[in-house]
Amino acid sequence: MSEPHEWDEPHWRGLVAQVRAGQNLLPKTWPGGARCAVALSFDSDHETNELRDGGTSIARLGWGEYGARHGIPRIRRVLDRHGVKASFFVPAVSALLHPEEQRSLAEEGHEIGLHGWIHERNTQVPPEAERDLMLRASDTLEKITGTRPVGMRTPSWDYSAHTLSIAREMGLLYDSSLFSDDDPYEIVEKGEATGIVELPVEWIRDDAVYFMMNRFGAQRPYTPPADVLDIFRREFDGAYDEGGLFLLTMHPHVTGYRSRIFILDELIDHIKSRGDCWIATHAEIAAYCAEQAGLKGHT
Repeated sequence: MSEPHEWDEPHWRGLVAQVRAGQNLLPKTWPGGARCAVALSFDSDHETNELRDGGTSIARLGWGEYGARHGIPRIRRVLDRHGVKASFFVPAVSALLHPEEQRSLAEEGHEIGLHGWIHERNTQVPPEAERDLMLRASDTLEKITGTRPVGMRTPSWDYSAHTLSIAREMGLLYDSSLFSDDDPYEIVEKGEATGIVELPVEWIRDDAVYFMMNRFGAQRPYTPPADVLDIFRREFDGAYDEGGLFLLTMHPHVTGYRSRIFILDELIDHIKSRGDCWIATHAEIAAYCAEQAGLKGHT
């Protein structure tokens, strides 16, 4: 196999062109004249982080269980207190382990989105297996919640060369796994507009990078919770000033602790204090952006 410095131009251009950002989908106005749109999301990985790696650590499985036992209830209390809805991205195995959690969240008006089967890394499974896992995961979430997911977040934000084509086959409205912008855009595959809305993510707006811990490795929490709140608040303020989208990713087994849950609570307080922000699910924001832009299949 040749080294990257030996690739010819068609090869490296072809790699770059697989999945690209297309037209900007930031609408001229948000619903109700809102200045900014806010998408709060929670990746309910629970026990699948350990299972995905083939691990059998009772302690690490318990860490995932904590997310279901205490993380989700604390998050729900904060969301209920503020009267806002959010999107929960759930691996199918997490949903099978905690079905009532997903049913009750859906009944309360929160969104349940795709997050793989067992939090697998898409680039590490064959294309036919990736397709099967995505379809089975969608079937599982629909069976548990009564609603078929319209959007996905790939586990670990890992995208294979086949992920997007599978999403197109499934007729998904949106994806929330890519990084090419701050605001919504249409995904382009090999030069072809797909009609799929991307609600972009960023590690800066993800709690895991600040708080994750690995006892047997070098990974240790390094940022005080108050500093994380400051980072998130500054990200929101920038989105508000620009009239754009603020999208936050959190994890029940990371933020759902007594010393960290205030981050979510105080952040929502700060957002609501502006008085003109639209806090909505990913599905609601993606549908609005698609409709405003007249995307094919969404008008």
